[in-house]
Order: sequence, then C-alpha cells, then structure tokens
Amino acid sequence: MKIQFLGHACFYVEEGNWKALIDPFISNNPQAPADPSAFGDISHIFVTHGHGDHLGDAALISNRSNATVITNYEIASYLGSKNVPTHPMHIGGRKKFDFGTVKMTPALHGSGIETVGGFIYGGNPCGFVIEVKGKKIYHAGDTGLTMDMKLLEIEHIDVAMLPIGGNFTMDIEDAFRAVEFIKPKKVIPMHYGTFPVIQADPAVFKERVKEAEVIILKPGDTYAF
Repeated sequence: MKIQFLGHACFYVEEGNWKALIDPFISNNPQAPADPSAFGDISHIFVTHGHGDHLGDAALISNRSNATVITNYEIASYLGSKNVPTHPMHIGGRKKFDFGTVKMTPALHGSGIETVGGFIYGGNPCGFVIEVKGKKIYHAGDTGLTMDMKLLEIEHIDVAMLPIGGNFTMDIEDAFRAVEFIKPKKVIPMHYGTFPVIQADPAVFKERVKEAEVIILKPGDTYAF
C-alpha cells in the first residue's frame, strides 16, 4: 500500500488498482503539493467531517472522477444534492466494499458545513479504519484523545494517521497517549503546521513515541508498506 501525504490531514492512498483520497483539502491548502485535477482516476473519497479543511474538494474531484464519497449520513445527503455519488455510514458501522472493509470510528470534534447561507448540520465527526488486502490503516480525523481509541488495539492497525497540532485536536502529548491506546505498528503525524494556531514539531512527537515507528512525511512524500 502506498500512502502519500498531501498536507494538513489529506492523504492519497493506493493499493493495486484501488486509489482513494482521505479529507481532500487541496485547492486552498497552503501545504498541498498537487492540484485537484491530478486525481481524475480515483474511485473513492473519505470525508471525516464537514469543516472546509477536510471536506475540501470532495465534490469537485468526485464530479470529475465519479468517485464515491464515503462519509456520514448528513454529509452524504449534502453532497448528494450536488450530484455526488455517496455511501453513507455512521459511527460503529462496518461495511465490506469491493476493495476491502471500512469501519467508521468516533471522533471528538465538530462537523458543521460552511455554505454561503451559513453553517448547516454536518452530522457526527468520525475517523476511518480501512482494510485493503490485509493491510489496515486508521485515519483519526480531527479529534481529541478519547478512551474509545483503546478499542482500536484489537484492530491491529498497520499505520495510524494522528493529529498532533493541538488547539482544534490532540496535541503531541495526547497523541502520544493515543498511540499507547491504539498500539499501531507505524504512526504518521498530521494536522500540524498548516496554520499558526496548530504549529507543532513532529520530531518531538517522534522522540516521545517508543511503542511504534513514527513516519514523518513532508507534503508530497510517500510511504509504502
């Protein structure tokens, strides 16, 4: 499986012929090394919540590629009104797809969708455990530390993507505790450095974590396993 970091909390994931984006905040992302037009052949998009720096270019990219957006029911309904093909899920749900299995996990955050008419309800924020060909990744979404993460230990996560920037999400200290709960083999820190309010040093996180290998990716870097 190939995981490419596109800045903030956005990742491109590829396994064989399966290609997907997670939280496609690209066109307005100051860290993004690519343009939305680069993802015309993906099949799936995962959206953890409705904030603009995560919902991002989901509709634009899906309209060009016909990718199915996997997200919560409320965001799926919103995107469906924009002619976007969706598959709605909710917290705790697990579903087998043709590419593998997806479980939607809890996240402690907000999910309002900002529109020209104001904010609309975006349902519950979430994370995803995605398994493809026996390889399992966990994208936490935007979240604070939660005891629910302890339940993920039984999932035997290969790679976890965890926020470390603080203020809106876990900081380094709490992300370290999350690693202790989840016990993944590898960890990729995310959601830091994009804006001044979420500055954090991933090297400090790497030094703190002893139970898993920390993979620090710069925007555009790829990790394969």
